[in-house]
Amino acid sequence: MAQVDFNERQITLKLVYYGPPLSGKTTNLKSLHTRVEELNRGRLMMLDTRDDRTLFFDLLPIFFKASGLSFRMKVYTVPGQPMHEATRRVVLQGSDGVVFVADSSPAQAEANRTAWLGLARHLGNLGLERIPVVIQYNKRDLDDAIPVSDADRFGTDKLDLFTATALRGDGVITTFFGLLDRVWDSIDADMQLGQRFGISRASFRDAVCAHVGAEPRDILTR
Repeated sequence: MAQVDFNERQITLKLVYYGPPLSGKTTNLKSLHTRVEELNRGRLMMLDTRDDRTLFFDLLPIFFKASGLSFRMKVYTVPGQPMHEATRRVVLQGSDGVVFVADSSPAQAEANRTAWLGLARHLGNLGLERIPVVIQYNKRDLDDAIPVSDADRFGTDKLDLFTATALRGDGVITTFFGLLDRVWDSIDADMQLGQRFGISRASFRDAVCAHVGAEPRDILTR
């Protein structure tokens, strides 16, 4: 559930990028961070371990003047190496949505599935089974990238699948907004934001789009 400060009329959302080691979680976050104007973002923080890292940054408050409501977003990655299982669980606590970043290399199919099973286990243990999750297949520039039609959906055909080449920035914004749409629907169903504050999903998306500096062509609406 999103954090709500009624005194400040601010809602804080937490989004997490999860996936196997070296799938491109860090690259996604760095690319997203560079797209946000400096005045609208917090510093990109890195918590390094010996062989992996956790990254996070804030998207500073997005204000809706008509309603007096504002949104703040915290965007995280998790370390992918197996020994950081406990850290992944801690980072996932309180999350409102997850991008699962899978590696498009056929050689990483087992690593993708292992990471997915770990995500499902953590979400279940944390009582977060219902939060929105989208799948991104990254590294589409690989010569042997698995065809999208053959990509493992991990037994969840209802989840949306996005493609990206995060090193070039391709698909990063589209994936981010794909998750954000679903997070909006989830919190709106719980909190009736549209009814209480007069904010639609489209107006929320447009405000975040302007905040991030995205172009309409970067966003897939539904």
